[in-house]
Amino acid sequence: MDSASRVAGRGEPGGGGTPGDGGACRCGQCPHGAREGHRQALSAFVALREDFAAGRGVPAGLAHSAGAARQWVSDELTLSAKALAERRAAEGVTWAPAVSRRTAAAVWAAVLALLLAQALTALGTGWTAGRTATLTAAAVLALGVTATAWRHRQHAGIIAPLIGEDRRLSTSRTVAAAWVLAVLYAVLTLAVQLAAAHGPEGRRRLLPGLGLLPAGGLLAMLAIACAVAVLAYGMTAGRVRSGRVQKVPADRPRAADLLADDAGRGSFTDAQYVLVNAAVLAFALVRLAADPARLPALPWVLVLLAGLSGVTYLAGKAVTGGRPVILSIVRSRELGDLAAPIRTGDDIEIRGTGFVPPGAGTPDRLARTIVRIGAVHVPVPLVPIPGGFANPTDGVLTVPVPVDVEPGPVDVRVITAAGAETRPYRIEVQD
Repeated sequence: MDSASRVAGRGEPGGGGTPGDGGACRCGQCPHGAREGHRQALSAFVALREDFAAGRGVPAGLAHSAGAARQWVSDELTLSAKALAERRAAEGVTWAPAVSRRTAAAVWAAVLALLLAQALTALGTGWTAGRTATLTAAAVLALGVTATAWRHRQHAGIIAPLIGEDRRLSTSRTVAAAWVLAVLYAVLTLAVQLAAAHGPEGRRRLLPGLGLLPAGGLLAMLAIACAVAVLAYGMTAGRVRSGRVQKVPADRPRAADLLADDAGRGSFTDAQYVLVNAAVLAFALVRLAADPARLPALPWVLVLLAGLSGVTYLAGKAVTGGRPVILSIVRSRELGDLAAPIRTGDDIEIRGTGFVPPGAGTPDRLARTIVRIGAVHVPVPLVPIPGGFANPTDGVLTVPVPVDVEPGPVDVRVITAAGAETRPYRIEVQD
């Protein structure tokens, strides 16, 4: 069996299961089928990469030429990576409606949990108008959230407004949305009590709960969260357009995006912003539960704490990322070779930083890294090693100098998977 036939789903992305694969559904039209198809394609790709890394599977006719064998392996892995990316995209398409249903169910489960908690706490003290107001407000808010989920059911439901242009969950949008929902819940709770109050005197007793001074801290928290979300979006969009930061779209949003950077590594600035706001939000909800007849009053020291956390988050956004940079280019020398200038057909080693942007570590995106040598665009070959790839890496790229490159001074540029291009670096190509 040749290497191409070992890649699951390469020929028919929408095909179903076969007797050889145990009857597993790989239709791509249902969540289980898309997930199973992606799993099988990933297993096949990993097996193919490990075979090539161990020196197996290369045709005997190419064994005499290391360059030709490397290029053939890279082409095979690139084709396999494209098939894997198609399977991953199919899984993402089926994921969105499924998560929309699950999140809507989670919202109503939270309303049910609130009902049970209110019923249990009312055993000793009796049912009050405040308990009715909190439950009614929760139900009304859940209806609004459910309508939003239905409207965006093909785009992950209620989390659709929280997904950025890079298809990741936005930390700043999520925090701002949490504060918006908390403030709406508090206002609805007070509105229900005003509607159910008996006579003008009862309403007059509730109106001080909407006073500006007691609720100033809550409104300040809402303003801070929304301002941070707007500033973070504008800052990131501007830096992407100017090329100062590289953004590679994710396959789909994940909860870990709230606490991690684009590469999936834990981010201090994101984590502290989420945790600080979660603590202050929990304090506000406890105050609301203790006195549903007024908007929760937040101490200004907590507002200041959240403001400092937001400034830290924005400062982290301002300093992260950067353009890819070529620091040096040298001729790649094998052991035993004599020192020589760069000629056509030689391999060159490009040293620098930022060649593999965060989130571009998947095989299909690694294969999109291009080196422009003069007027010739050279795809960076994928060089497999056990568990990954030796080329390309974030700091070093190895490519051959094509025979189409004219001798003389030549400018070299690297174009990353995010579309960012380095400044030209001049080398001298000899005859």
